Amino acid sequence: MNRYHFPTTTGDLKSARWIYCKGFLFLTILLLSVTIILIDHFSWKLSALLALTVWSSARFYYFLFYVIEKYVDPSYKFAGIFSFLLYLVKRRASTHHPQ
Repeated sequence: MNRYHFPTTTGDLKSARWIYCKGFLFLTILLLSVTIILIDHFSWKLSALLALTVWSSARFYYFLFYVIEKYVDPSYKFAGIFSFLLYLVKRRASTHHPQ
């Protein structure tokens, strides 16, 4: 029996504690990466470009998983960027070859 209750690698992550931990780890990776880049190659231009990259990446991801599902196609269920690309290909094929 697993007395520490670590999440398994199968199924969806459901524990609020582990979900917050995962989010904190992503934030840590982001901050460490940006810090190392700026320490090695500091410039205001690079700082601004990194800030825009982080912001636009987050907004694009939000667009993929929320905007498409809630406002464009409620039948679409987001499962990752690759699934979105497949969705676009299938959608395009169905509009070019109606049944």
